[in-house]
Amino acid sequence: MKNPISWLIRYFREAKEELAKVTWPTRATTLRYSLLVIAVSVGTAAFFAGLDWALNLGLEKLIEISA
Repeated sequence: MKNPISWLIRYFREAKEELAKVTWPTRATTLRYSLLVIAVSVGTAAFFAGLDWALNLGLEKLIEISA
């Protein structure tokens, strides 16, 4: 690496060329995938909330029985 400035300029130039080759998703595709991620996240959160509630209820019943 003889000249760090020329190396940096070349790096950014090549990065720009590679970004030009990328096939970017459409707005509709991005929206669809975003909604899918949100739905899966809400579903996962609901599942773990229900599991937490059920385990907590079971633990409370066990404590009642043993007391």
